[in-house]
Amino acid sequence: MTKFLVAVSRAENWSSAAKELETALVGYHTDGDEVQLGWLYVTDVYAAELSSMHTYLRQKTGIDHWVGSVGMGICWHDGVGDVGEAFDRPAAVAMVSGHPRDSFTLLPRLGRSIVEIPGSAQDWMQTRMPPFGVVYGDPANGAVPTLIETLSMEMENAALEVPGFLIGGLTSSRGAHYQLAGEVVGGGLSGVLFSPDVEVATGLTQGYAPVGPAHRVTDCMENIVMTLNGEPAVTVFKDDIGELLARDLNRVAGYIHAAFPVAGSDTGDYVVRNLAGIDPERGWLAIGGHVEAGDQLMFVRRDPAGAEEDLVRMVRDLMDRLPGPARGGLYFSCVARGPNLFGQEGREMEIIGDMMRDIPLVGFFGQGEISNNRLYGYTGVLALFL
Repeated sequence: MTKFLVAVSRAENWSSAAKELETALVGYHTDGDEVQLGWLYVTDVYAAELSSMHTYLRQKTGIDHWVGSVGMGICWHDGVGDVGEAFDRPAAVAMVSGHPRDSFTLLPRLGRSIVEIPGSAQDWMQTRMPPFGVVYGDPANGAVPTLIETLSMEMENAALEVPGFLIGGLTSSRGAHYQLAGEVVGGGLSGVLFSPDVEVATGLTQGYAPVGPAHRVTDCMENIVMTLNGEPAVTVFKDDIGELLARDLNRVAGYIHAAFPVAGSDTGDYVVRNLAGIDPERGWLAIGGHVEAGDQLMFVRRDPAGAEEDLVRMVRDLMDRLPGPARGGLYFSCVARGPNLFGQEGREMEIIGDMMRDIPLVGFFGQGEISNNRLYGYTGVLALFL
């Protein structure tokens, strides 16, 4: 099977970038009866020009179907030697993948509900029962988490009672939060769904390490945790983080976060949320997310060394699970990772590239990551197509 093709441009203006991408992609041929799918990720410097770039590439390459997103950072590995990341400057990356005819359908923007799925896409979903999809969400739309969950259930294999598996990320931008799904869209959830004909393997890596055991939320209100295990939440929090940090709680900002263990996970996954506030007098904690009594909650610390170790583990485990050679892949990471976590731009992709060698890969850094139908933060999500 033909490997996917990656093209990268660091041009200062969108037209030069589009021409560079087109030149690198021209002449790519898929096997047999395969249909080409284009993936396009641009830094937010190019956000306003995404539509122009898409139109140019579609016309010049002859590839009709394109998906992608804007990101405050983008990443790539061309499988030959060019591996990198780009933040705060003009950059664009494109990939062309080949898939069996009728094995994918684009998902136009969903703003509030899956009833917005067009009839043609609904018909395709009913006949093809897609088990996998790649989606992008607008972080300003509060309905996106629910859209992810309900879309996965809409993809459910009724006979096996197994929901669809979605991965992706939330668009990140200091300007417009545009996505690409056949056309430039914004404000909701969009992407592409794949039929069982397309084989994919995925992995998840986290950038934090637990500082204590999981606790049970015993009293709370909306996003306020009042007690854990029947004790004031701040008391439990101080016990976990240690005496040094407990003396000056101002030092925990950006370093210590709350985390909710994922029920049933055999790899110890957890969903990280910000600590939004601490009330020492009442003993309450404010969490960046809704909390319910009975939830399991633990505290985690930002851990660059542990993040690198876990990234290596994830890539190694994923490569070991592959039943055959991968043709290409996608990587979605958090804007709080990249150079902010690994110390220098390009280090995160360098680790991945060294381990994957000749597998082409593209992606972006978002404001949230999607894996197995859940919205994560501070994670990296890797998908490899066979």
